[in-house]
Amino acid sequence: MNGLSFVLPAILVIAASAGMTNTAQGQANAPRRQVSTKSPDIQPDGKVTFRLRAPKAAAVSVNGQWTNGQAKMTKDDQGNWSVTVGPIEAGVWEYSFDVDGVGMIDPGNTWIKPMREPRTSILHIPGNPPNLYDFRDVPHGTVRQHTYLSKALGRLRELTVDTPPNYDKQGGKKFPTLYLQHGSGDNQATWTTHGKAHWILDNLIAEGKAKPMVVVMMDGHAAITGGDNTKLFEQDLMQDVMPFIEANYKVKTDSANRGIVGLSMGGGQSLTIGLNHMDKFAWVGGFSSSAPDRAAVASAINDPKGTNKKLKLLWIGIGKDDFLMDRNKTFTALLKEQGINFVWHLSEGGHSWPNWRNYLGEFLPRLF
Repeated sequence: MNGLSFVLPAILVIAASAGMTNTAQGQANAPRRQVSTKSPDIQPDGKVTFRLRAPKAAAVSVNGQWTNGQAKMTKDDQGNWSVTVGPIEAGVWEYSFDVDGVGMIDPGNTWIKPMREPRTSILHIPGNPPNLYDFRDVPHGTVRQHTYLSKALGRLRELTVDTPPNYDKQGGKKFPTLYLQHGSGDNQATWTTHGKAHWILDNLIAEGKAKPMVVVMMDGHAAITGGDNTKLFEQDLMQDVMPFIEANYKVKTDSANRGIVGLSMGGGQSLTIGLNHMDKFAWVGGFSSSAPDRAAVASAINDPKGTNKKLKLLWIGIGKDDFLMDRNKTFTALLKEQGINFVWHLSEGGHSWPNWRNYLGEFLPRLF
């Protein structure tokens, strides 16, 4: 990659390259700002204290994803609200405050889930021993943030790329590429900041369970004021992002060394694009996907022998309580009817990040 580059302590890089500019933010590209109120305050026994200064508020509560995640807060004579809850189980959780009926992020917390309209803060309680998505003392890769002009869409877009440990020290060695997509409402930074995809991959590589790869995370919201979002996303991917990645990163360019997977909206995009471009992607997957109908992937469905020959993996995972279960059952029934090979992963739970982190941990070791 041309231009100036340096690595930050949190395993992030700022790098300038032809046609794109870059920014480095906090750990895993999270929005950060100076704060004075300590919230959340994680205690050694797993209990957590949340605090908010709101002297004029009449009622404040915290709403979190963890078990029994709703709790009312109490106000002291200085107008400071607080509550201690838990112990909360280890995990990466979303939460928000409700202030007189209005939802808001925790202004005392620098970690915000990246979204088009940010609404939730992040509470990360590491496991003991560390979970797959926790930071471990192993070699880590580099997360790079790009801003680029999409010629296909005619506007500036953003892109996150995770390169494996020692990527810059391995000379001309080339790596496979995984295109990893978020869901509706999120953005290109969500899979690292909240999903911890880079730590999941680094930990699997350190265990010898996954191969080093370059992971590309795009903004899945290609349509702004109407139009077919998946089609527009496909145009940006094919015409702008893939050429940029293959010109500026050390990646292999055959289908056997490219994969595409995503969650929810991104799962629908990945299944649709992957099954229509098996000449480019031999590894395709969807997590809790807005699964495509027959017409959207007709070329793959109508040629099952060709599809089975071209695909090395078609992986579909979903939770038993997911609202998209019926859609996925219809899609997988069609695959079975046509004799198309696929892996079906049914888990507990619903449409949530705890499941998607686990699915990524299941999917990555199968690749390349």
